[in-house]
Amino acid sequence: MSRVSSPETAADLAAVAALLEMADRLNILPLLERGEPVTAAELAVAAEVPEEGMSGFVSALVAAALLVPAGVKDFRIADDFADRIHESGYLTWSLRANQPYLQNPAAFLRDPAGAAEQFQRNGREVAVSSRWIGSQSFYPAATETILDARPKRIADLGAGAAGLLIDLLGRLPECTGVALDMSAGACQEAARAALAAGVGDRLDVVERPIQSIADDPTPVAGADVIHAGFVFHDIVKEGDVFDRVLRQCREALRPGGIMAITDAVPFAAAERERRFSALFSYLHAGFMDVALPPEEDWLDRFRQAGFDQARCVPHRFPGGRLFIAAK
Repeated sequence: MSRVSSPETAADLAAVAALLEMADRLNILPLLERGEPVTAAELAVAAEVPEEGMSGFVSALVAAALLVPAGVKDFRIADDFADRIHESGYLTWSLRANQPYLQNPAAFLRDPAGAAEQFQRNGREVAVSSRWIGSQSFYPAATETILDARPKRIADLGAGAAGLLIDLLGRLPECTGVALDMSAGACQEAARAALAAGVGDRLDVVERPIQSIADDPTPVAGADVIHAGFVFHDIVKEGDVFDRVLRQCREALRPGGIMAITDAVPFAAAERERRFSALFSYLHAGFMDVALPPEEDWLDRFRQAGFDQARCVPHRFPGGRLFIAAK
């Protein structure tokens, strides 16, 4: 006996993620996400492809209920488009951004260090998929916290494609920002996205690793808020460097400033978190040589760095936590 499909199946999620992946590769997502009516001809220009070919792709997006007609030739995104971006982020992060790990597990089990040098993730894919996930899973809590601080300057460490920072600059017209990331691809995407959003003149993009802050805190100097999203765990094993970065950040903050680190705890046991947290924790421990610290360890590091107070806020992201420390 065949089973009646649920309104949203694995097949639905896979198809939507694939279509959105193509839209992203065509560089038309920024145009679509504005929410304004757009024609296939305008999308073709943005993608630098023939209009006939784009018309076929737009028809597929309409058939998948990602776009809806807005006129004779115009289309707009469906009401749940933002939800589809968010859901697809988990698939693209798991299956695309981490593809080198999924395709070569035996190599990592035999020789983790050697495999890590040979098989590396694409920085742009990590950044874009993280932005899609973060749009609803961890950006909202960070956004609320940062907006409440009413900052004039924000530094985002490991900013990736700078999705969070670009959104904040759009909401804070007198604020400036620094997006720091070690990936050239992510930095290029951040600069492009900032220009498209009209905040390029208020955003500095710096291609540097977070570890560099330990010796040169210039990018964070004078910030009211320093944020870092899912990147501090990458330097946890570099204990002294990790602690020096935290101390430098505290010293660089203006009086009353805050540091907000969005990161994860290992193997969260709650039912809603356990499955994705298991994948996230295992990929980091088994393929990236990163042991995620428990919640109390995160808080202790802030206290040791001299912050007056530190607290933890759970995220919608499975296993995700927002650690907020005040100077």
